[in-house]
Amino acid sequence: MKPLVFAKLSFMMLLEYFIWGAWYVTMGTYMSTFLHSTGIQIGAAYSALAIATMISPFFIGLVADRYFAAQRIMGVLHLAGAVLLYFATQVVDNTAFYWIILFYSLLYMPTIALSNSIAFHQLTDPGKQFPWIRVFGTVGWIIAGIMIGVLSIEKTPQTFYLAAIASALLGISSFTLPNTPPKGKSLEASSAMGAEAFVLFTDRPYFIFFIAAVLVCIPLSFYYGFANLFLNEAGMHNAAGKMIIGQASEAIFILAIPFLFNSIGVKKMLLLGMVAWILRYLCFAYGNVDASLWMLYAGIALHGICYDFFFVTGYMYTEKKAGEKIKNAAQGLFTFATYGAGMFIGTWFSGFTTDHYTTNGVHHWKEIWFVPVYIAIAVLLYFVFFFKEKDEVKQAA
Repeated sequence: MKPLVFAKLSFMMLLEYFIWGAWYVTMGTYMSTFLHSTGIQIGAAYSALAIATMISPFFIGLVADRYFAAQRIMGVLHLAGAVLLYFATQVVDNTAFYWIILFYSLLYMPTIALSNSIAFHQLTDPGKQFPWIRVFGTVGWIIAGIMIGVLSIEKTPQTFYLAAIASALLGISSFTLPNTPPKGKSLEASSAMGAEAFVLFTDRPYFIFFIAAVLVCIPLSFYYGFANLFLNEAGMHNAAGKMIIGQASEAIFILAIPFLFNSIGVKKMLLLGMVAWILRYLCFAYGNVDASLWMLYAGIALHGICYDFFFVTGYMYTEKKAGEKIKNAAQGLFTFATYGAGMFIGTWFSGFTTDHYTTNGVHHWKEIWFVPVYIAIAVLLYFVFFFKEKDEVKQAA
């Protein structure tokens, strides 16, 4: 791969996830501060990405892949997205804000798949080359957190302006990316959501895992939707900047996954991920900015184990179970069920829970964080008692 192509693809990935990290992490804090939103309203706004996740495969599979060059449609989507990110700060009504975020999410989520398609189309050895390009996405998210902290804009609308500027920049630069022509054919609706992979449900261990994966999205939603608001209310300075520790942890632990996948096996890795969810929320429940500040940092740093050891391992487990023939459909189904349906349930549930433990605008965070603790424990016990894999699944050498 030519150095210029590598540079363009890496810059694309950096901006793609910089945009997401710039507005998503602090949206709950923004809504609480400027829109005086309830927990349900914050949860609803975060559910917009879950809805978009369920819809975007149809857009990619039924429209974009057939009619448009990937880099051009991504450019248009990001330019339109920049406009919506700006308008999100111009409304003072929660309903209007929700619809803007929903429409923006419907534009943004397809660009995740489009950016991957553009990258893979240029790679000669995807297995070795793609991780070096994709890691710039994590770097982009980290840079967004650092900039928010350095500029002291965490509790201001300027996080959306920052994301809008980056979106406009990626929109323009997308037209200079290597050409990725349309495939000239469309998928059936059932194929777009991975229905071909339903055959995996006849495999009992995978079905048990699949249900656990959907359920564990509920604790995940609590973190994405309310961790930044909690840390700010707890008195942590530059909470968004501190939260990049979670992304750094994710980048570090993901390097250990190929080794651990073969050495300790998929079940133990998934169990470690679920135990990490329990520990994270216990740290949040009992942590404070005084004597127990370390617990808040520990809760953030555990993100790498929480996410990588369950979701990244889950993708690998799904691929090995599916085999070459239906692996793309299986990954689509796993994404649809977790980041789509699972996160949709989780965002609404976390919103209702937060409101339930809020009195006169005061959040009772200890009680709130114990809810995902109990859910994670329940999922852990379910997994321990029912997941029985006869032949350990290994990663191909």
